[in-house]
Amino acid sequence: MTVRRVVPDIHVESEEALRTSRDFYGLLGLEEVMSLGWVTTFASPTNPTAQIIFITEERTAPVVPDMSVEVEDVDTVYAQVVASGAEVVRELRDEEWGVRRFFVRDPNGRVVNVLGHRA
Repeated sequence: MTVRRVVPDIHVESEEALRTSRDFYGLLGLEEVMSLGWVTTFASPTNPTAQIIFITEERTAPVVPDMSVEVEDVDTVYAQVVASGAEVVRELRDEEWGVRRFFVRDPNGRVVNVLGHRA
């Protein structure tokens, strides 16, 4: 299995907090690379895997995840997670913004968004 990136997901209370975060993390050299209004990703322009995600709400799942892990083959990882007996919080599915993902709870109670980009 190939992990492409691991990103912290930070829950914020409002879209205003997203704008404030954009200004602050811009001071640290991060730029907005994706925004759906309720979720925004900031990344380093020189190292695009160095990212932070801010989420006001999770519109397609029951909870806001604590982190995202992008993998090369999300279907294989999903099968392995299910076979392990880990708690799947949200089933595997395609999202309209071009990712295929599922949520799983880790042994510490953290929710992990496991995803792969569709070709």
